[in-house]
Amino acid sequence: MRKIFFISILGLCLLSCGNPVAKISGELRQWHTVTLSLKGPRADENGAVNPFLDYRLEAVFTHGPRSFRVPGFFAADGDAAETGAVSGDCWQLRFTPPETGLWEYRISFREGPGIAVNDSVGIPVAGIDGLSGSFVAGETDKKAPDFRAKGRLGFSGKRHLRFEGTGEYFLKAGADSPENFLAFSDFDGTPPSHRYAPHVKDWKPGDPVWRGGKGKGIIGALNYLASKGMNSVYFITLNVMGDGNDVWPWTRPEERLRFDVSKLEQWEMVFGHMEKSGIMMHLLTQETENQLLLDIGNTGVQRKLYYRELIARFGHHLAVTWNLGEENGPANWIPLGQTDAMRKEMAAYLKNINPYDPFIVIHTHSDQGNRDPVIRPLLGNRDIQGLSLQEASPENVYRVTALWIAASQKAGAPWVVSLDEIGHYTTGVVPDSCDPSHDPVRMNALWPHLMAGGAGVEWYFGGDYPHNDLNCEDWRSREAMWDQTRHAVELFREYLPFWKMEPRNDLLSGSPGYCLAAPGEAYVLYLKSVVAPAVDLGPRASSYSVFWLNPRDGGGLKKGSIEKISGKGMQKIGIPAGDQDMDWTALIRKYPKQ
Repeated sequence: MRKIFFISILGLCLLSCGNPVAKISGELRQWHTVTLSLKGPRADENGAVNPFLDYRLEAVFTHGPRSFRVPGFFAADGDAAETGAVSGDCWQLRFTPPETGLWEYRISFREGPGIAVNDSVGIPVAGIDGLSGSFVAGETDKKAPDFRAKGRLGFSGKRHLRFEGTGEYFLKAGADSPENFLAFSDFDGTPPSHRYAPHVKDWKPGDPVWRGGKGKGIIGALNYLASKGMNSVYFITLNVMGDGNDVWPWTRPEERLRFDVSKLEQWEMVFGHMEKSGIMMHLLTQETENQLLLDIGNTGVQRKLYYRELIARFGHHLAVTWNLGEENGPANWIPLGQTDAMRKEMAAYLKNINPYDPFIVIHTHSDQGNRDPVIRPLLGNRDIQGLSLQEASPENVYRVTALWIAASQKAGAPWVVSLDEIGHYTTGVVPDSCDPSHDPVRMNALWPHLMAGGAGVEWYFGGDYPHNDLNCEDWRSREAMWDQTRHAVELFREYLPFWKMEPRNDLLSGSPGYCLAAPGEAYVLYLKSVVAPAVDLGPRASSYSVFWLNPRDGGGLKKGSIEKISGKGMQKIGIPAGDQDMDWTALIRKYPKQ
């Protein structure tokens, strides 16, 4: 295949003049991060002029009719992850081209008090403001699970996310704990709550490190999770005054307007590895205890600057869930919380400043009394596209998932509803050493959520058990749960058009369980025990193959006592070769497969 090489009109001109004001780096390909580095005003994290607040760097990237206004950021010396620099004259913009071909850009660089978060014209930064250039993006050469092989993951207008490049629909499966994942000892300016020492052995040569070998624990942890087929990690970027009190983006936990450049660059190295490993960033911007920390809950200077910095530095990544906050709103233990107006205002700002049409969700309380007053006023709001569901009682998962999917569809703005936290906060998913079977979670939460049309799961680790939500060091502590989750998600991804299937329990008889169906094409039955299961094939006679999956141990699809069913109406599907007192999954597809 013919290779397309990078052309930078601006960069070549400036370099030929011996004054490297700007340069472009990165693989110049579709879905790859392109970094534009500028030699601008010298500044300091703690200088008299605040480089985060008192400068506004932006660039508009254009390709035919498509254009993206991308915010930039102060990068100190341009290598702060390695050097720890707090000052310098490097300023950067990060952009991910969604199409191949020629991309043109034009830079706006202004200074003035508070200009980063207001619309004032400001003073042009001489020599940079108004500069323009171009580059050519070639085709991606990456392969799955690397997200750069699939494109940006975004809202599809349906119940599931979809990759822009391949059109593939996405089912989430991953870790909700530790929520303070970023409280890692090797990050600058961070309390050493985590070291992830058991995962150092999972680091591989060629993986990212900084400062002579730092970072192996957290990178190895991600490698392990990816090896188990998981594709998402839930983490908080701000928990000051909350659980852990050990994660913040600023130079100090008391600071609100100045950011720790080296720490954020080290975060970026980890996030980049997540993207290459096929792991979505589920990024929570606050938690229940600190929802009033910034601007007393409003979207003022502090919150706007915080969101702007996150978007400028990390918005280019291809798979990000932007979560407005954990357990938002007042509750029995949090008498004061953000209001409905505050939630809508911060969602609108987050969407407006992000050039990539972000996927924005909100995390719920665990009980209906505190959850409903927060969620119901958001139905129909198109700035919020999903629900990050917490449910105290796993037995309620099917009902609650189906409830909010239906309510959002009725409101005219369908939500992507995922299950991100289950059980009492003391329990969640316990270690394999305490429950190697995980029957209650699998039977009441994992499969029921998917069968209700849910978008996927992340597992929370209860506070009363080892390796819990704040001190988990080893994701192997729940290895059996990762395996059971993979068995479920792989069945959906490999064999079912799950994005167009609907809950149809009315089509199932003879055994307790659930039915998800694309009538006339495919059916999946999750049975909590096998008695004499039958499925209604509808008014038209046709033939279907029948296979069984053991959701406990996996092992691939197996044939049962009946391999093919034909006819119309209610048809018995036989039984699997195994313990009928336990749960089984039946896959029924049109035969021969159309």
